[in-house]
Amino acid sequence: MSERLKDYHGKRDFGRTREPEGRRADAGGAPRFVVQIHDASTMHFDFRLQVGEVLKSWSVPKGPSDVPRDKRLAVPTEDHPLEYEDFEGVIPRGEYGGGTVIVWDRGTYEPLSHDRKGRPVDFAQSLEQGHATFRLRGTKLRGTYALTRFREDNWLLVKTAEGRASGHGTPDPRRARSVRSGRTLAQVADAET
Repeated sequence: MSERLKDYHGKRDFGRTREPEGRRADAGGAPRFVVQIHDASTMHFDFRLQVGEVLKSWSVPKGPSDVPRDKRLAVPTEDHPLEYEDFEGVIPRGEYGGGTVIVWDRGTYEPLSHDRKGRPVDFAQSLEQGHATFRLRGTKLRGTYALTRFREDNWLLVKTAEGRASGHGTPDPRRARSVRSGRTLAQVADAET
């Protein structure tokens, strides 16, 4: 088990939940991202970026926006295993994060972070320093975004103004459909009861 997944493993009973344990680390190819809708104690979106052999994760209460300059609070959560990008299902009640999860969007991303002199910066380092830019190439989210830390445990996720924007904002999570299965949260929950 990766040391980076220690918090993830410590919060879960894998005898009860079908969430992936993170035994395989296939980090090849372009870095990936996933946005999951999670109907837990509060409805939110989980925004995850592959950094090395884990998915760095943030809870985004209102979900990411495709409207330039919309500021969305993003609260860091524990690193998740790469396999989590495919996880869709019901986390049992009483387990950490208990509730239904769907894969709302996924794809690859291109790191764009640079230092003050315009030289590329290692993406993990740019996150550590509190500001990272990247271009998403997903099914629903496309374009350049930035994550910026503004307090110790709070970040902002913002789409930059570039080219033409679709400007749809964030969908109603109860009506949104998974890019993986085409199902809604209710349909996933019904299939597992």
